[in-house]
Amino acid sequence: MSTKGPISQFIEKHYLHFNAAALVDAAKGYEAQLESGAKMLVSLAGAMSTAELGKSFAEMIRQDKVQIISCTGANLEEDIMNLVAHSHYKRVPNYRDLTPQEEWDLLEKGLNRVTDTCIPEEEAFRRLQAHIVDIWKEAEAKGERYLPHEYMYKMLLSGVLEQYYEIDLKDSWMYAAAEKNLPIVCPGWEDSTMGNIFASYVLKGELKASTMKSGIEYMTFLADWYTDNSENGIGFFQIGGGIAGDFPICVVPMLYQDMERTDTPFWSYFCQISDSTTSYGSYSGAVPNEKITWGKLDIDTPKFIIESDATIVAPLIFAYLLGQ
Repeated sequence: MSTKGPISQFIEKHYLHFNAAALVDAAKGYEAQLESGAKMLVSLAGAMSTAELGKSFAEMIRQDKVQIISCTGANLEEDIMNLVAHSHYKRVPNYRDLTPQEEWDLLEKGLNRVTDTCIPEEEAFRRLQAHIVDIWKEAEAKGERYLPHEYMYKMLLSGVLEQYYEIDLKDSWMYAAAEKNLPIVCPGWEDSTMGNIFASYVLKGELKASTMKSGIEYMTFLADWYTDNSENGIGFFQIGGGIAGDFPICVVPMLYQDMERTDTPFWSYFCQISDSTTSYGSYSGAVPNEKITWGKLDIDTPKFIIESDATIVAPLIFAYLLGQ
């Protein structure tokens, strides 16, 4: 008798071929990794936070089904923006039909569009800015330095944002991660809104660039974490492409080849949800076997690629892993 809930039973009954079957195989492979004592890295690219992935991903964090996250700066901040400004977001279902003038009109209203969803500048970006800048300046005054996500954790756990909460706190994956002090790697943080804002304070002479730890420090942190946690294997579950996936997967060949630690284990599982085209020379669209040639995956590493929309696929896989 299956202990899985109706969502899992539905996908096991109906998702039998092609990308649907790959989804089920990948979910079962992920589950097998956890059952074997392996840990799992989940990477978030795209605008998964604005797609409200936190509704399923936060529970994955609470139930210890993810041990480390790699995400873009956008995903790091946009989950918190959704937490504090959700009612001010504007949906634009007809986004494909917008003229340049209509796009400009959205800008004039302080609405920055991500596909069919507009993030409100005043209630989201500026609301966070008002509090995070204080935390940056306080750290600098004490001669302290932190990684980007550590400042975000400080802000969330300080309670200064509670006055703005507009969604159920259990649907914020960043809050769930902050409560657990879950390790996060956020490569290329500088290109995010908060990264741009931090840079503006550096340009104005109000903050030092060194108050924010760098991408190199993220890589060295990840190298130490991987070394300390890979005894039973570490899997790699990649949502989308880009730097969120490219950056952390390189830690294995870096340790093996550049550090000459030849006892470093390869990633023990690999799955990517991708809509990138393989034939264009993109790393995001490369089939998993290409990663063997770069010393990231082994010949017998379980490998899955689901060529589909991550906003559809990821919540279903998480539902399966949560037994829903």
